[in-house]
Amino acid sequence: MKKIIGLILSTSILGYASLANADKAVLAGGCFWCMESDFEKLPGVTDVVSGFTGGTVENPTYNGNHRGHYEAVEITYDPEQVSYQEILDHYWVNIDPFDARGQFCDKGHSYLSAIFVANQQERDLAEQSKQVVVNEFADQQVVTPILDASTFYPIKGNESYHQDFYKNNPIRYKAYRWNCGRDQRLKEIWGERATHN
Repeated sequence: MKKIIGLILSTSILGYASLANADKAVLAGGCFWCMESDFEKLPGVTDVVSGFTGGTVENPTYNGNHRGHYEAVEITYDPEQVSYQEILDHYWVNIDPFDARGQFCDKGHSYLSAIFVANQQERDLAEQSKQVVVNEFADQQVVTPILDASTFYPIKGNESYHQDFYKNNPIRYKAYRWNCGRDQRLKEIWGERATHN
């Protein structure tokens, strides 16, 4: 019995330790189905949740009022396996940083790209990573803003089907992604650096 209790306690402590070491990043890059898919495949990422952020409407919903909000993902990651800088590097090659109307086939405010920073260190890293993109594409305007983090509202309730959509509806997801031209445009911008999902 003591061994079992000890095992349970050590498992709980390890679980708590791994949670204590987890960091979060909030990013908007158009359709959250695609962002979820893109980031869940990145080693070191432990969870990706689709939702809304950046607006003032409380408890926004997909089919209701989400005016002023961005479709975004909250990424939980282990900083011992993947750094915030690597999260940012992965982010840029999965968005179109030049589109001021949305992302790929999705247009409108909620589909705009944005990096939401929680502190000065994240802001500094985000600004530096953006400058690298600006320098690389000197003939184009990088429109992706870096914004202060605000309340993140996960998609929930009867709209929960948006979570893990790419896993639960793979045929529909792949058809949407292809028809939206996401991967084609990413390859056009980033070449072989673009991830293919």
